[in-house]
Amino acid sequence: MKYNTLIVLSMVSVFLSGCSSLGKGITEAILEQQEEKDSRMCEVWGNGFKGLQPYLNSKNGIMKVLMVHGVGDHKPGYATEFFEKLAKELDLTVTTRAHKNIKLTDSSSTDKPLGNLRINRFMSKDRNQELMLYELTWSDITAKEKEVLAYDNSGEYSFRRAEVNNMLKTFSNDTGPDPIIYLGESRADILLAFNQSVCWMTYGDWDKLPRSSNEFCNAPDITSITNDHYAFISHSLGSRITIDGFQSITSLVGTEGTSVNTSFLLNIKKEFKNKKIPIYMMSNQLPMLQLGRKLPKISNQKGEYCEPEGKHYTERFLAKTRIIAFSDPNDILSYAIPAGFVEKYLDSRLCIDVTNININVAHVYDVFGVGKLANPMDAHIGYDTDERVVALIAKGIGKGRTAEIVNERCRWIEMVH
Repeated sequence: MKYNTLIVLSMVSVFLSGCSSLGKGITEAILEQQEEKDSRMCEVWGNGFKGLQPYLNSKNGIMKVLMVHGVGDHKPGYATEFFEKLAKELDLTVTTRAHKNIKLTDSSSTDKPLGNLRINRFMSKDRNQELMLYELTWSDITAKEKEVLAYDNSGEYSFRRAEVNNMLKTFSNDTGPDPIIYLGESRADILLAFNQSVCWMTYGDWDKLPRSSNEFCNAPDITSITNDHYAFISHSLGSRITIDGFQSITSLVGTEGTSVNTSFLLNIKKEFKNKKIPIYMMSNQLPMLQLGRKLPKISNQKGEYCEPEGKHYTERFLAKTRIIAFSDPNDILSYAIPAGFVEKYLDSRLCIDVTNININVAHVYDVFGVGKLANPMDAHIGYDTDERVVALIAKGIGKGRTAEIVNERCRWIEMVH
């Protein structure tokens, strides 16, 4: 048993460090043999969904997607690989020479940094299809507070740790504080950054947006809000930020002293009532991040707000919010959304339906007959580079446009009432 434990620990060390300097020994040979046939799980539980492709025809408005990152330090451009994979899956082969860059700020203090919004544009070869991708980087807001742990990453302390443990501690210091900080004073700034990003999404087409800017968004285009299509892609804590951002928009109208433009709030509340907006949540953490939080003021009333005959139907925020929650069972920070969670813990005015996707984005290996092992870090961060995840977001499932890789390697279990 002692030797089996040592073997497992050695394997974990290799996985986490990514070290290839050990040469191609017996371990690599075994792993390569297991990778020859990719049998990783992919199960879709819930209603089918369209994906982004049906909304790319620019004659009927522009498809606009906002990416919201999760815990850890991120720099503008972090979503570039994912965006390019998405564009390739959608056969969008034309892009602009340069992206547009907006430094987010507060209306009452334009010197106050609230992160960055980078905007990319992709089009089909004939220019008839268009996709605008917005990348929100909010981690600058929490970076200053995390400086209190900087000493722990210094040589004064780090050299005392084993190599792998030091790497894990550095990762923990970078990612662990963000959910805690989000519960404090920085939450308001992060949500303002999200709301400002949504405002810039409604600003108009590519030509109307400034190439670079450090200004507060205060002039949404009502025509854009009416005609354009919107989707959101989030990772870990970013999913909580997205849901909270939606809920904050519904509650800010009429609130004195708000740092969000009232005209924008009124227009978006008016127009979003008729929109169906998907949120693709990677490494979904909504159940864990609900712990210790108060229940929303309006819950367990989906029928009254979301059905045409409902008493409060005109007070809904969206016609439907479709949550597609991706979770790798080997991601220790990811959770499926259980039955009843939405009704109890999320605002009824969002009219949420859930499709859970259980998917192995990390490879699972048989370690010398001792047991099966998957790298938990790969399982947490591997969603946006997984071809099946990209294909599901691009073309959905069960609506006639499903990608071949999804048909071949994913199992769909449709759930009915």
